[in-house]
Amino acid sequence: MCKIMDVFGQNGRQNLWMFFQAVIAVYLLILSVIDIRWKKVSVRSLLILLAIAVLCQVLCSKGEFRMMVAGGLCGGVFLFLSWFTQESFGYGDSILILILGILSGGWNLLWILFAAFLIASVYGGIMIARKKYTRKNSFPFIPFLTVAYLGGMIGGVY
Repeated sequence: MCKIMDVFGQNGRQNLWMFFQAVIAVYLLILSVIDIRWKKVSVRSLLILLAIAVLCQVLCSKGEFRMMVAGGLCGGVFLFLSWFTQESFGYGDSILILILGILSGGWNLLWILFAAFLIASVYGGIMIARKKYTRKNSFPFIPFLTVAYLGGMIGGVY
């Protein structure tokens, strides 16, 4: 691991974290486009992102293992919710929440979820008011998770 840190300079861990964040940002944007277009995201693509997230935490973690586990457990709650509601809330969304929880930790995940649900609520309300949707319509949630995650990252929340 020391050799890896040497490649990334004097502030190796921070630079490596920034590199992983850029990779994850691009990956989330691609997943958002796929979710908007096909309303489905492959489990394989999410498993790749999970591997990137775990690698990021192994190489860059500052010892916040409990927060990482808390974030993962929060994602586990959403996986249960997907199963319980027979995918009213999709498995892809829940797996991504689990991944974001591992990446950002429990408290940051709660902020990401708050922002994502708030933005999605505003979007849904506007679409219902414009009579484009009814209350029965569904729309992809990954783009809202992406906007919330990137907004927090750019805003320096985590």
